[in-house]
Amino acid sequence: MSKKQTVPKWFKGCVYDEGAEVVNPFTGFCYTLTNVELSMYDYIKGCEMISDWEGLRKGLDWFRQANGKAYLVLLD
Repeated sequence: MSKKQTVPKWFKGCVYDEGAEVVNPFTGFCYTLTNVELSMYDYIKGCEMISDWEGLRKGLDWFRQANGKAYLVLLD
């Protein structure tokens, strides 16, 4: 039985209804994310764009714990 993923209380972004496949633009490797993981992935990328380093760190920490394999493929 798998544990249902949830976003942490500090997360202020949108939670998507569906997941999707994401491609690492540097390596070309892809990974299929759940709706919650995709929401956090986009939050992380948004934090990078606006230089929100605290949000970025929190997002990366969450992602590393939630799906370490996807983290290594897409964000490491």
